Amino acid sequence: MQETRSTCPYCGVGCGVVIESDGGHITGVRGDPDHPANFGRLCSKGATLHLTASAAVTRQTRLKQPMRRVRRGEAPAPLPWNAALGVASQTFARIIVEHGPDAVGFYLSGQLLTEDYYVFNKLAKGLIGTNNVDTNSRLCMSSAVAGYKQTLGADAPPACYDDVNHAQCIFIAGSNTAWAHPVLFRRIEDAKLANPALKIIVVDPRRTDTAELADLHLPIQPGTDVMLFNGMLHLMLWEGWIDAGWIAAHTSGFDALKTTVRDCTPELVAQVCGITRDNLYAAARLFAGAPADNARRRAPTLSLYCQGLNQSSSGTAKNAALINLHLATGQIGRPGAGPFSLTGQPNAMGGREVGGMANLLSGHRDLANPQHRAEVAALWGVPSVPAQPGKTAVEMFQAAADGEIRALWIACTNPAQSMPDQALVRRALERCEFVVVQEAFATTATCAFADLLLPATTWGEKEGTVTNSERRISRVRAAVPAPGGAQNGPRHDWAIAVEFARRLEPLLPVRAESGLFAYDTPEAIWNEHRESTCGRDLDITGLSYARLDNKGPQQWPLRDGETVGKARLYEDGVFPTPDGRARFADNAYRPVAEPREPRYPFSLTTGRLRDQWHGMSRTGTLGRLFGHVAEPAVQLHPQDMARRNLKD
Repeated sequence: MQETRSTCPYCGVGCGVVIESDGGHITGVRGDPDHPANFGRLCSKGATLHLTASAAVTRQTRLKQPMRRVRRGEAPAPLPWNAALGVASQTFARIIVEHGPDAVGFYLSGQLLTEDYYVFNKLAKGLIGTNNVDTNSRLCMSSAVAGYKQTLGADAPPACYDDVNHAQCIFIAGSNTAWAHPVLFRRIEDAKLANPALKIIVVDPRRTDTAELADLHLPIQPGTDVMLFNGMLHLMLWEGWIDAGWIAAHTSGFDALKTTVRDCTPELVAQVCGITRDNLYAAARLFAGAPADNARRRAPTLSLYCQGLNQSSSGTAKNAALINLHLATGQIGRPGAGPFSLTGQPNAMGGREVGGMANLLSGHRDLANPQHRAEVAALWGVPSVPAQPGKTAVEMFQAAADGEIRALWIACTNPAQSMPDQALVRRALERCEFVVVQEAFATTATCAFADLLLPATTWGEKEGTVTNSERRISRVRAAVPAPGGAQNGPRHDWAIAVEFARRLEPLLPVRAESGLFAYDTPEAIWNEHRESTCGRDLDITGLSYARLDNKGPQQWPLRDGETVGKARLYEDGVFPTPDGRARFADNAYRPVAEPREPRYPFSLTTGRLRDQWHGMSRTGTLGRLFGHVAEPAVQLHPQDMARRNLKD
C-alpha cells in the first residue's frame, strides 16, 4: 500500500488528506494530522472520498476518452485526442478570425487548480486577446472580492483559522458553517468548550444547525443585512463603543458613513429586519467588545461570512457594511479579530490570485489599470492585454444566447444545472455554434449540450496547488494514474489547455513570439505565476514546490528571504491603499429587488446540504451520503404549512 499526501477537493477549508492506494486504485483516505487546516479531521464528504474513486463508480460515471457529437441531439462518438484538439483549435481559430476574439469565451471553476486557472487565463487574455474568461466563483465570491478591495484595498482575507481560538465574540453572518464548512465548525465548537465566555452570534433567517450553537440568533428578514450592520454601527456611535483613535489613525471616510447610519435607529432596524431592539443592542455591544471599566483592551471579534452575504444583488454592500463594523471598532489585525470571508470552493482563492475572472489579472491586478495590463503583458511577452472588460458569468451566457459569443469552453463546472436562469443558460448552450466541455464526469447536465467532450483528471489523479480561505497554499498530489490509459484517457486540465493553445497559436494572427506555453509540468506554470506576484500584496516569491513539499502548506504573503508567511494581515494598521488607510464604504440600505406581496408571500433563500457537494456528480454516487438528507427539499415554517394544508 502507498500513501500520498494531498488536499480535499470539496469546500474552501482546504483540509489535508492522506490517500491510500494499492495497485493503481485508491483504497482509503484519512485526514492528514500534520495539515494546519484540519489536523487530521475530515467531514462526512471528505471521509468518503476514496469510495467516490472506486472502480465501480469510475466505470459508471467518468468521462474516459474524448467524444464528439457530430449533430446536436445525437449520441457522441469517441475520437483520438489528436483529432479532438484539432477540431477544437481549428473551430476556435475560424470563429476568432471571422468574428473577432470576443466571439469566444471560457467559463471556469473554483475547483480547478491554480496551475489550470493560470493557463486558461493566459490563453484567453494573452494569446487570443479576449477578457471573456470568467468562473463560477463569480456567482459566490466576487462580492467578497469587491468588498475587501473597496474597504481594505486588496482581496486578502486578513484573519486565519487560529483566530477562532482567540476571539471573544464570533459573528457568523450568511453562513451555515456547520454544514458548509464542517471542519472549521468543529474548531468553533472546541473554542466554545475551552472558553465558555466566548459569545457566538448567528445572523440567518433560518434556525440552522449553526444557529443552535449561538448565544444570540438574529433571524433577520432576507436581504436586510446592510440595515442590520448600519443599525449596529448607529448604536456603537450612540453608546461610545467605537475606537475613535484607531479610526483617526488608520481610516478615511468615516464622517460620510456617520451621516448615513444616523437614520438607522433601533426602532427602524427592528422593524425592517424583524428582530427586537434588545437583541440588536446585544449584538452591537458584543461585536464592539468595548472594554469594561477594569479592562485595557476591547475583546476581539471575528466575523465569518459566506454566501448569504455574497449571493445578492447588494452583495458588495453587505460585505463592506460588515467590514465597516471592524474598522469602526479596530477589530482587525490582531489575534481573534477581523472580517473573514469563507470561500465555498477549494480553490476560489487560487483563481482570484491568478486573475481568472473577466475583470482581473495575475497577481491581484486590475484589468482597468493600464499599468497592471502593461506589467502582465511584459511578463507574458505579448504586445498588450486587451483593455475592454470581458463578459462575466451571466453576461457570457446571455451573449451566447444572443449570438454574440459563438464558441464556449466550459471546464470543471456544470452551468446547465448550477447557473441562475436555467432557461437562458440552456438556450445559450443550444444556440452557441461550438461548445466544448472539459469534464471528469460524463453524468453532468452540461455534457448533453457539448459538441466536444474532453476527459479531465480529477481528485487523486491531479498535480498542482490550491489556496484555502486563510490564504494557505497546499499541494495537490496524484496517488493513481487516470483511468482509460495514457494515450486516450483523461488528461490534466492544464495539459489540455496548453496543448490546445500550442495548436491554436499558429492559426491566429501573430500576437507574440512563439513559446507562450512552453510548460511541461505544473511546477513550471506555478513558477511563472509566482513571478507575477513579486511586489504584490500576495507576494510568494519566497515559496516553491520544494518548500511546500518539505515544510508543508504555507500562507501568503511569503516574500523572498522570509521563512514563514503571515497568519494575520494589517497588524501595523497600514493598508494597501494609496494613502495606507482603510476606507469606510458609505452604503445605505436598499430594499430587496423583489419584495414580498400578497400574490407572492414568500421569500426563497437557498442553502447547502451537509453531505452533498455542488451538483452531486461525485457525492451523488454514494448511497450513504443520502442518509442525512435523502433529497433537496423546500422548507416552510410549520404555521405556513398548516395554513395551506401542506404536510411533510
